[in-house]
Amino acid sequence: MPRKRILLLSEGFGAGHTQAAHALSVSLRQYSPEVQTRVMELGAFLHPTLAPMVFTVYRKTVVSQPRLYGMVYRSQYKKSLNKLAQLALHRLFYSHTAEIISQLKPSMIVCTHPFPSVVVSRLKRTGLQIPLCTVITDYDAHGTWISPGVDKYLVSTPNVKHKLMERGIPREHVEVTGIPVHPDFWTEYNRDELRKQLQLNDLPTVLVMGGGWGLFEADDVLSYIATWREHIQILLCLGNNERALAHFRAHPLFNHPNIRLFGFTREVNKLMEVSDLLITKPGGMTCTEGLAKGIPMLFYKPIPGQEEENLQYFTRHGYGEAIDSVETAHRWLTYLAGHLQELRRKRASLAPSFRHYSPAECSRVLIEILNE
Repeated sequence: MPRKRILLLSEGFGAGHTQAAHALSVSLRQYSPEVQTRVMELGAFLHPTLAPMVFTVYRKTVVSQPRLYGMVYRSQYKKSLNKLAQLALHRLFYSHTAEIISQLKPSMIVCTHPFPSVVVSRLKRTGLQIPLCTVITDYDAHGTWISPGVDKYLVSTPNVKHKLMERGIPREHVEVTGIPVHPDFWTEYNRDELRKQLQLNDLPTVLVMGGGWGLFEADDVLSYIATWREHIQILLCLGNNERALAHFRAHPLFNHPNIRLFGFTREVNKLMEVSDLLITKPGGMTCTEGLAKGIPMLFYKPIPGQEEENLQYFTRHGYGEAIDSVETAHRWLTYLAGHLQELRRKRASLAPSFRHYSPAECSRVLIEILNE
């Protein structure tokens, strides 16, 4: 019997969508070894010259005009992708995507971004007969995620399921599975050995992350955090933002043995493991990874739109706190420096309660659909 194939389609608008696809790919193969998976950023694959330019424009808009981005997000909140956008996707992707599906012959297609979901949904309306599942990678349900050809939505929380049902999606078409994170984030390590491996000191440790794009600047909050460098170890992850990495390396305030600067790294799970506090932008993937590690979180400069919704979910449930001012950072760093062992014991006691967010649930649902 030929092995069943699952094609996971994403887009490069932020790193989280593709991270979710890769996490799910690994989890699916662990859960069901006979399944083959392939991850593809559809736009980058089909239009390798155009796609990077589009992603750059998107990133610059988010960074330089966040209010504009937020206005657009909210104005389209309850709407599916408009007809003009659907036409553009049709012209750019439709025939090429059909060719890819014909060549790869997947048994199922899973989308972790709305755009490929729209494209495959349109193909299904013209005769394609393959199960289509969409994994929503935030703690909200924007209207663009909804497409008529989707057989199953996999969502983060019961609240997101309720929002989809309010928009007419039948209850049986939505499963609450949690957002899939890489199985490595569920691996437990000996932290003393891990510190030695990473060449870190056994100090109170703060991990600061700006997402895959490293959306950072040396503002008042970050500068204040750096003033604690004699007492606290600071790990600053800048993602693919090479300009920011060079800037911080040249900045005298961040040039200290207890401050470590990282560009893109595949060891975020290990950095979270050895850290005592995570300061991050509230992207859906990073927050879920932090949840898997049971690490206390402070949320920094949410992008208007989905990151604001993510922040509301995590603060409402007591998983973290928004940084409203330097005072918030001061309060947490003071507690961290003075009550480190208490914080570590509390984290260890809370960790088992997060296990119901295991990525295996997402894989289980998909394999059940695949075997129907």
